Amino acid sequence: MNPREAVAHLTPGTWARANRHLVRKALSEFAHERLLIPEPIPGGRYAVRSDDGTVEYRFAATLLPLDHWRIDAGSITRHRVPASGEPGTETGTETGTETGTETGTETGTETGTEAEAGAGAELPLDAIAFCVELRGTLGLSDRILPIYLEEIGSTLSSAAYKLTKPQVGAAELAKASFQEIETGMTEGHPCFVANNGRLGYGVHEYHAYAPEAARPVRLIWLAAHRDHATFTCSADIDHDRLMRDELGEEVLARFAATLAELGLDLADHLLIPVHPWQWWNKLSVTFAAEVAERRLVCLGSGDDEYLAQQSIRTFFNTTVPSRHYVKTALSVLNMGFMRGLSAAYMEATPAINDWLADLVAGDEILRATRLTILRERAAVGYRHRQYEAATDRYSPYRKMLAALWRESPVPGLEPGRRLATMASLLHVDHEGRSFAGALVERSGLAPEEWLRRYLDAYLTPLLHSFYAYDLAFMPHGENVILVLDGGTVERVIFKDIAEEIVVMDPDAPLPPGVDRVRAEVPEHMKLLSIFTDVFDCFFRFLSDALAADGVLDEETFWRTVAECAAGYQASVPHLAGRFERYDLFAETFALSCLNRLQLRDNQQMVDLADPSAALQLVGDLANPIARFAAER
Repeated sequence: MNPREAVAHLTPGTWARANRHLVRKALSEFAHERLLIPEPIPGGRYAVRSDDGTVEYRFAATLLPLDHWRIDAGSITRHRVPASGEPGTETGTETGTETGTETGTETGTETGTEAEAGAGAELPLDAIAFCVELRGTLGLSDRILPIYLEEIGSTLSSAAYKLTKPQVGAAELAKASFQEIETGMTEGHPCFVANNGRLGYGVHEYHAYAPEAARPVRLIWLAAHRDHATFTCSADIDHDRLMRDELGEEVLARFAATLAELGLDLADHLLIPVHPWQWWNKLSVTFAAEVAERRLVCLGSGDDEYLAQQSIRTFFNTTVPSRHYVKTALSVLNMGFMRGLSAAYMEATPAINDWLADLVAGDEILRATRLTILRERAAVGYRHRQYEAATDRYSPYRKMLAALWRESPVPGLEPGRRLATMASLLHVDHEGRSFAGALVERSGLAPEEWLRRYLDAYLTPLLHSFYAYDLAFMPHGENVILVLDGGTVERVIFKDIAEEIVVMDPDAPLPPGVDRVRAEVPEHMKLLSIFTDVFDCFFRFLSDALAADGVLDEETFWRTVAECAAGYQASVPHLAGRFERYDLFAETFALSCLNRLQLRDNQQMVDLADPSAALQLVGDLANPIARFAAER
């Protein structure tokens, strides 16, 4: 790819569309988190002004349950505000419709530069300018602001790229394969505005490694001397067997021969898969001494091809889909974290997964939902002793070389069933049709029945894990895989276990090593694991998507959620005391704000060892199922 081709997606037309979409999201989510307070203006519209009062955004919106701002993207306009005593000249329109061509501007009125615009003139929508104009309102410090702007720019570039891909309708995507759905997503995390930062990728690397690019990737393999590396695994596997299963005898023989040429023995080494970006940009330079002293030996690429998943550092094997996912360290800044992996942190990963798998298998309610987890069966990490001596446990220099192997969902798939990431339920195509709505239509079920089956599969195990075990998952769209029978959700699979589950009971008996997942969470914050992660950060968007598509209204959506919760509670009367202590039907719950975390520190958003300490709680939200409490 030549330099010009690499930026072919960056045209005036795609850039204008990407900016309009992201400004809409910024207005909606920042208003939801009460960073912005939209003011009603004549014509049933709302307005938000810049910090200095010189620029105003105007738009049409509907306020839905959970203070969700459904904003009409086409209605958004940006205006220069007349100074006191200065006559206004409203030269633009209030519609903001996207009538421009790729060779022109976004709308017919946005022809001048911002510097040339007179008082009252309409200005082009610009997400980066939006953040600068509202930097004080958003709480962006001098240190964070430029990095955040870079993340916004990268998110816009990603959106522009997706706009140039062949447009696949929701109905067609609802029939597609697992990885076609995974690479067909266009939004990313529904809450975060800057959700595709990926700082560190050059544009050529974006084309090679971004999930939406859907380019096959071959992982690079390193041999690490056992004196400097650690490997842990589940009880039913070992290193040599895993390597034979994942690489095959021919590749293993090739790797052994490479080491033998250097006078080294494969038996003295552990094999570590590496993201190609990590090798070229970090390990070959930052770990140069380890390579020079042959504590690390580059063996070259493996034979299997992989596709990057939405989480960018996890790969699905497309050559042999039954083989494990591989999760790699990646020193790229994305959505509040450097996406590395700690060698020390990974050691307990298989034991945590085995413990959870046993808990799920041994629980009658969880078995009835047919919940399964994708175990992270093995982990490997390299211990760079000099960096460990020079840094604390949070340092990105300790997270540059590690990997884990996670089970593939393919071997356990029943005949005639398909897989889809749960994030796909929030996908809306270029014509405004929702993927969830397309699944409902494909299922042949009434929308309420379709939703109830999904909730029984997804929400019930989350509720039971919380009420029976004080156990919370991080069940966002990318961490859940749906098993589909036609368009119907039959069961779900949870993944990304060891890094993101938490046991909130200080007295729960946990095996050695597994106690890492225990965290002290204040009583009043425990149920936020459902209210925030499920209701506010997923159902809020799913309800809107189904309602906007004309499939299911909000009232019916939340009534069905309440019925599922009440049905679960009725099935386990021995937990009645827990239901009273942690009331799922409470009138309100605390608003926990994700963007505020990123705006405060977009390089280390949360301490994973104490996640509740970092939460940004701002007032309360009305619980959308509270009004159905009497119907129980």
